[in-house]
Amino acid sequence: MNRVLARNLRTSVCGTRILQRTCSTVVTHDVSTSCSNESNALNNSTDDGPQHDIAIVGGGMVGIALAASLASKPLTKHLNVAIIDNNPLLGRRNIIEKGHQPDPRVSTVTPATISFLKDIGAWKYIEQQRHAYFDKMQVWDYTGLGYTRYNANDVHQDVLGCVVENKVLQSSQLSCVQESDLQKTVYPARLNAMDMLPSSSLTGLGEVPSTTGLFMRGRLAKLELSDGNRVYAKLVVGADGSKSRVRELAGIKTTGWNYSQNAIICTVEDTAENYTAWQRFLPNGPIALLPIGDKFSNIVWTMDPKEASDRKLMNEDDFIKAVNDALDSGYGPNPETTSSRDSLSWLTGDATISAKERFETPPKVVKLSSERMMFPLSLRHAKDYVSKRVALVGDSAHTVHPLAGQGVNLGFADACALSKAIAEGIALGTDIGEANLLKRYEAERKPANIAMMAVLDGIQKMYSLDFGPLNALRAAAFHGAHYISPLKKRIISYASGEQSLPLFS
Repeated sequence: MNRVLARNLRTSVCGTRILQRTCSTVVTHDVSTSCSNESNALNNSTDDGPQHDIAIVGGGMVGIALAASLASKPLTKHLNVAIIDNNPLLGRRNIIEKGHQPDPRVSTVTPATISFLKDIGAWKYIEQQRHAYFDKMQVWDYTGLGYTRYNANDVHQDVLGCVVENKVLQSSQLSCVQESDLQKTVYPARLNAMDMLPSSSLTGLGEVPSTTGLFMRGRLAKLELSDGNRVYAKLVVGADGSKSRVRELAGIKTTGWNYSQNAIICTVEDTAENYTAWQRFLPNGPIALLPIGDKFSNIVWTMDPKEASDRKLMNEDDFIKAVNDALDSGYGPNPETTSSRDSLSWLTGDATISAKERFETPPKVVKLSSERMMFPLSLRHAKDYVSKRVALVGDSAHTVHPLAGQGVNLGFADACALSKAIAEGIALGTDIGEANLLKRYEAERKPANIAMMAVLDGIQKMYSLDFGPLNALRAAAFHGAHYISPLKKRIISYASGEQSLPLFS
């Protein structure tokens, strides 16, 4: 199955270190601080460095999600976990100030991800900060030939998703970790080197094996950090992004390609409160307007690199005008509800249109409320998610086009699946770094990720060409998704986090 999905995806392209305890988290610093009730990392320390059960390299949203998930499970909540990341905010209890300005980096979390965040105890913290549920979504393109509206009521749900600033997601999960029984040590450093040896017999180690002895017999991985620290772990998790150092040091190859597109992201202020996610496909890429609460919305605008550079540098008034044109009748007419339905009546039959299904124009943008950020887009997929004592999660294992906002949801699903595999290994008395155990995680997540990547890449390519017959095909797809109720429900369920593809099962 994996090989078939992978083939489909490919073919779519033709001096002294003292541990300081802060907020129940041990943080290494080069300053002397007295502390009590220190982490067991100290008890397991030798002259060679402390020993941990798990070392998570990368303290972003997915890495902290894994730590929080481990902290929430009875079998894993007392593990000894190192978090390696040079972000100074990880050592602070509260990384968000009251009344903070909206950050342009946001994520659209699905109902499945919301359920995961509730399970690990993070959602209650998110609800105390700015966030925006949405129960409707409208998708259309510049040709004016068709559109699709999705409503949470179509699948008997209250919401289709929620837009949350990335720093809110990270802070909320960090609060869970800090308030848990998890033995955690934050190393504010970068990973320089990683070493591990083949397994051999433990004979001759005595009753209490040393850290060095366990490493020499392949029972631990050794990590060399940029601050000179050396730490050991049974399992190393790469949660360090698309340019993963863990993946590189583990020798895991990737496949993929760069899209000839950049994305501009920013926060804007609307004329009214927004409860709908809007997305319009333009000749050079889609533009999305996502609600984030308090009359603010987030713009994600994909275009070719030259246009992106120009948009980033243009003055605010011109940029706001360009955004409003892109979300309204710029580049082409808006769909006409009646005429567009009549043109494809052979597909939809005599389906009637309710008021909630009629095409709507997005709210006007009136003000730019953040800087404009730009980044290139690509698709990358690791050939392996695991090897002995190594597992990859999130962008370290896969990166996708942002057109459906699925990237971080795939990462959270990885964190959930890996923590479950680790708990199963502990229940069975298995070495949590053994490749056979980690393969269970890969077997669960790899097919699902490849399938989503194939869908997103196919959509990107379908909308990258302006060709008459293809435009008609896209219009038929819009109408099918809009008027054929079973298909609409399957699409909503799949995008909400179910693993089955829209057209099957």
